Amino acid sequence: MFQTPDILTMAYKQPVMVDQLVTLQEKDRHIPGSVQYTIKRYRKEPRWSMDDLGMLVYHYKKDEPARNYLELRFCIAGNVYCRHKEVECDSCKLNATPGCSERVETVDVLSFRFLAVHLSQFVRPRKSDNTVSEDLLDFKHTTSFSKTLSLCGRTRLVLETLLNHSYTDSLENIFINAQSQMLLLYSLECMVGEKEVESFQCKFLANEADREKIIQAREILLSHIGEPLTIRELSRKVAINECYLKKGFKEMFGATIFDFYQSQRMEHARYLLYEKGLSVTEVSVMLGYSSISHFSTAFKKHTGLKPCELLLH
Repeated sequence: MFQTPDILTMAYKQPVMVDQLVTLQEKDRHIPGSVQYTIKRYRKEPRWSMDDLGMLVYHYKKDEPARNYLELRFCIAGNVYCRHKEVECDSCKLNATPGCSERVETVDVLSFRFLAVHLSQFVRPRKSDNTVSEDLLDFKHTTSFSKTLSLCGRTRLVLETLLNHSYTDSLENIFINAQSQMLLLYSLECMVGEKEVESFQCKFLANEADREKIIQAREILLSHIGEPLTIRELSRKVAINECYLKKGFKEMFGATIFDFYQSQRMEHARYLLYEKGLSVTEVSVMLGYSSISHFSTAFKKHTGLKPCELLLH
């Protein structure tokens, strides 16, 4: 039987005893069919010497396909956490307040599990000559394995924002959904050896200002999860040509604007229905649908379930 390595033990290079860990912060979510995540911040003891580490776990069960999953695990050491603010405190990080009694160095462990049913709708891989990522997403590889991943600058930035954002409740759900998608995209690119940002096929993306506009467009989409925007409206908001916007978005985020937006809307719908207990009618209105039937059709296309069936799982 395949045994998944413990990433904390690998980062520390020796077993970590449970009684050694002091939990400072913990978040988790387990909605049926959606990405399942756990984020834990531990106090870092002075004697601990740890490496930052990423890991992709591929779990395959031939006779039980419903139990197939991809999992991303990360261990990040050296952040500074302010217990008073419950985020990374800039003043503490810069040692501007060396006597602060709330300043704590941390070891952060994050886990994101993507089930097979979720991956088929949540991620649309980029076309390339290399089919490794497609085989993993479709669970065509028939052996379970784990692989350590190097943490590129883009991955580190996503992890930093996940650990130190200030969103709460529904906005936090929208934010983490989107960030987990980026972590999966970057991790698969890292695994199959795709190059970093300098190798973008769209030449205009070599310009940092244009990349920032594409990133801004993604943030605007997330902030308008219940107010659908046309591509023309979105292009005007970020001051970039519609064609560049569409091509750049697909190049940077591995999905079309429509596919990305729809997946985020439906993942948020899962959250509102399952976690918040809202009615189908309420969720339909909140997400900007003109009718319940249109929402139900879109939800079933994305999840394989009618909205009312989600609560039965």
